[in-house]
Amino acid sequence: MLGSGCASCKRLEALAREVVGELEVPAEIEKVTDFKQIMSYGILATPGLVIDGEVKSAGRIPNKAELSSWITSARAAQQA
Repeated sequence: MLGSGCASCKRLEALAREVVGELEVPAEIEKVTDFKQIMSYGILATPGLVIDGEVKSAGRIPNKAELSSWITSARAAQQA
């Protein structure tokens, strides 16, 4: 999770935690609030979501289906 802690950032974090819980996926959710670290991902708008080092979204809150798909795909890649 990339963001300053704004309302949208908090909503994205809550949604990500909800989806991870529903999928019962072991995941570490880390909040990055340092502006330099956020910029290192090349995004210009927050909230941002990074899964396994890859930026999945920036400047918006993805819907639950998108999150589920990204998390499921990342898990499958790890298990391959």
